[in-house]
Order: sequence, then structure tokens, then C-alpha cells
Amino acid sequence: MPDEKQEEKKEEKKEEQPAEDSKNELEKLQKEKDEYLNGWKRAKADFINYQKDETKRFEEMVNYSREMVIGDLVSVLDSFELALRAEPNNDGLQRIKIQLEDSLKKYGLEKIKVSPGDPLDTNIHESIGEIEVKDMESGKIAAEVSSGYKLKNKVIRPARVKLSK
Repeated sequence: MPDEKQEEKKEEKKEEQPAEDSKNELEKLQKEKDEYLNGWKRAKADFINYQKDETKRFEEMVNYSREMVIGDLVSVLDSFELALRAEPNNDGLQRIKIQLEDSLKKYGLEKIKVSPGDPLDTNIHESIGEIEVKDMESGKIAAEVSSGYKLKNKVIRPARVKLSK
């Protein structure tokens, strides 16, 4: 009889063994699935970050190019201002200058406003000299020599001014 009980126990162990093996195999496969899923999620997140970085880089390139072109066109505006100083009544020049300014405003170009008596702001003004001015505090803006411009709140050229002595 002891042999029969031992035989029964062996049979039970054989039946339990496949169930335990299956359980271990299932756990192993679950861990493997989780590793693959986490790897896929990381790869997806990396790709999304890559897309954002590339979009940002592309926008920076476009803004840099725009800044370069508009910076060159600011020189053309200066030429129009000089021409209009020489011929203030030339209506054709005035209209072309206004048309160019309006076109550049669409892309974010903004003229820096300067008035005599304003304090010097080195972020938007460049002092190129001093002049004697009666009834004005020393160190204040006395005259604007050339216009300054901002492109979407970034100074692309400071206003050149002369200060009072």
C-alpha cells in the first residue's frame, strides 16, 4: 500500500508540473509582452519628440530667412527716406514707400518709435553722438538719425539717435 500512495503522489506531481510550467511560461510571456510594449511606447514618444524638434527647427530656419530678407529690405526703406528728404513732394516715391512698409508690416516688421526727449533705451536705441539742445535734459534723445525696426518684437536694427549734451 505504501507503493500505491507513492504512485498516487507521483501522478499528482506530474499533473501539477504541467500546470506550474504553464504558469511560469505565461509569466515569462507576460514580462516579454510588457518589455515589447514599453519599448514601442518609448519609440513612439521618441518619434513624437523628433517631429516636434524638426518642426521647431524648420520654423527657426523660416524665421531666420525672413529676418535676412526683411533686413535687406529695411535698407531699401532707408533709401526711400533719403530720396523723400531730397524731394519731399514726390508723391510717387511716397506711395511706393508706404506700399513697401505695408507689405513688410504683414510679416511683422514694426518701426521703433522715437521722440525727442525720450530716455535712451539701449535695447532699441543706438547712440551715435551728442548735440547741443536748449531746454532739454542731458542724456535724452535729441534727434533720430536713422529709423530702427523690430521684427515680431525682436530688434533687427536699433534706432540710431543723437543725445542732448
